[in-house]
Amino acid sequence: MDALALLVAATLNAGTILALAALGLLINERAGIVNLGAEGMMLIAAIAGFATAVHTGSDLAAFAAGASAGGLMAAAFGGLVIYLGTNQYATGLALSLFGAGLSAFVGVGYVQAKLGERTQYAIPILEDLPFVGPALFRQHPMVYAVIALTVAITWFLYRSRAGLVLRSVGESPESAHALGTPVRRIRLAAVVAGGALCGVAGAYLSVVYTPLWVQGMVAGKGWIALALTTFATWRPARVLLGAYLFGGVTMLQFHLQGQGVDVPSQFLSMLPYLATIVVLVLISRNAGFIKANMPASLGRPFTPGG
Repeated sequence: MDALALLVAATLNAGTILALAALGLLINERAGIVNLGAEGMMLIAAIAGFATAVHTGSDLAAFAAGASAGGLMAAAFGGLVIYLGTNQYATGLALSLFGAGLSAFVGVGYVQAKLGERTQYAIPILEDLPFVGPALFRQHPMVYAVIALTVAITWFLYRSRAGLVLRSVGESPESAHALGTPVRRIRLAAVVAGGALCGVAGAYLSVVYTPLWVQGMVAGKGWIALALTTFATWRPARVLLGAYLFGGVTMLQFHLQGQGVDVPSQFLSMLPYLATIVVLVLISRNAGFIKANMPASLGRPFTPGG
């Protein structure tokens, strides 16, 4: 039971990274923008957050630095695709490659750096409960914050006027523009907000989850987060559940190794990516279901008066 509790705790921890990034990408896509640069944004944010934590000793400052780095990169991406009309897919891929190269260059001096003593978080009384205490109530505050964020984004998208406007921009930007909605400004705001969340995910990875800086440490998590939006059919609650599912698959490899299961480590390492491919293949079999839930103008450029 102790081993299972640790697996649950590790699943929540790993899933938090994926959930933060995927929720950010979901906001992008609800506005009709596909950003394939999540991997690069997370890498830049990871080194920005780690460097900030090394010099300040503050997790909060590290998250702010990560969010700023992700938001700035997303703003550059948004300016290119929304106002200059560049291809969303090519620009996103370029952003991902740029982030990988720049983070490797900037992070050279931080490879051997170490953070100060990490704070151990726990909820008094609840942390002592059998099983659920170590499984659920000894987590970093960001683990609980992402659950609250999921609820907030769900309310925003489906219960607020601003969320309705955002979804209308993703469904039919031409109709929204005809009604006087500033489509391009709303899309840019959504892209920057999504980039900031990807940035927080990157900072959480390097400051809390690891905590250290290694070149390429995001290791495909940005691509998994991108796949999660489709897996969740663009719904925040399903994104969170999917993030925990993939987080559990990721941590299962370490759990099995700890239990002495004789499985090649290479096979265990590929499990999260194999699960991603299998899930996408299964979902893609029902094209009608995907089309019914996908924002109608996803990936389509919009030019006022065009």
